[in-house]
Amino acid sequence: MKEFNLTGTKRNEVGKKATRELRKEGNVPCVIYGTQKDENGKPIATHFVVPFEGLRKLIYTPDIFLVNINIDGAECKAVMREIQFHPVKDNVLHVDFYQITEGLPITMDVPVVFEGHAKGVREGGALFGHLRRLKVKGQYQDIPEKLFIDVTELTIGKSIKVGDLNFDKLELVTPKQALVCTVRSTRAAASAAAAAAAAAE
Repeated sequence: MKEFNLTGTKRNEVGKKATRELRKEGNVPCVIYGTQKDENGKPIATHFVVPFEGLRKLIYTPDIFLVNINIDGAECKAVMREIQFHPVKDNVLHVDFYQITEGLPITMDVPVVFEGHAKGVREGGALFGHLRRLKVKGQYQDIPEKLFIDVTELTIGKSIKVGDLNFDKLELVTPKQALVCTVRSTRAAASAAAAAAAAAE
């Protein structure tokens, strides 16, 4: 997994007014959740702020990263869990991170890449991808940048579901019945099949 270095400053004021002021100054409020919990059983959160420019290359990319976060000199490793965008302006409002603890598994969404030329496509069909990412669980060092799925044997009308997949050292969290990709018949393929059937008769 690629790594990304992020430097931030701890927040002392977390109210709405203080948050609005931070955003006006071009900063993005962030939270990092660790594995430690408070007396109510909720994960302990650290609030911090980073300049938007420091986040741009982390947010606007299809890649996933191991994020090395430095907050006022205190360092930790984390993964990005959620980004909140403004519903109209589409600017970044908030980012959540989850701290990595050595030896404990993490859950991440990993991009999917289809490999090979499906038999159904060679027959005139079309390959449709239903999921762009799969949610996996594993040690952070075992999570790849991309999940490669071989579609070579996929014929027209056939699909690959999450339950058909297996990746070394990873547990698939996405529901097993979820469709990953399908080869569907196109009009041209259907016409060719009808013509062939008519000729045979």
